[in-house]
Amino acid sequence: MITDVCLCQYTDHGHCGCVEGERVDNDATLDLIARTALSHAKAGADMVAPSDMMDGRVAEIREALDENNLSHVPIMAYSAKYCSAYYGPFRTAADSAPKSGDRRTYQMDPANALEAIREASMDVEEGADIIMVKPALAYLDIICRVRQEFDLPVAAYNVSGEYAMIKAAAQMGWLDEGRVMMETLTAIKRAGADLILTYFALDAARALRA
Repeated sequence: MITDVCLCQYTDHGHCGCVEGERVDNDATLDLIARTALSHAKAGADMVAPSDMMDGRVAEIREALDENNLSHVPIMAYSAKYCSAYYGPFRTAADSAPKSGDRRTYQMDPANALEAIREASMDVEEGADIIMVKPALAYLDIICRVRQEFDLPVAAYNVSGEYAMIKAAAQMGWLDEGRVMMETLTAIKRAGADLILTYFALDAARALRA
């Protein structure tokens, strides 16, 4: 069981960290993120996955886990998490959009490829066990570059918008859902992902067994 570690579930403003005035305070957030991850691990999580995109959070979590005899719990870092419109269906379903502003100041600019390598490098140095790229389909080049650069497992998150587009087009009769699903997941794998997080997981498992 892998748990998403973030503060947006617990804040009335909906941002992923502590807000001071009009800005998210990166450093003030780190201790709370580490304590949240520790609570997940103590509750039985097999792996923790910080998604908040605060700089330094992997090191804080690793230290908290190690100090509490939980060094065996791995960290899957959302290393290259872009500020993407593809999150729309999830945010609507979970009512998780920020109440004011947006997450552009701490999530990544979709046009910036170099930052993905810098962010992943920081997470690796801080003790991440798996590095993730999110979203997946619109960022296959980033998955490929991260795979070539680092010798750690690379995860890719096939997010709600990518899933919903295929579902909606299939409902309209415009494409073969099963074939497009497998073609999409194959593309993500071909780009270099060792693990794929996807809403298609059960459907893909059934298709692979058939």
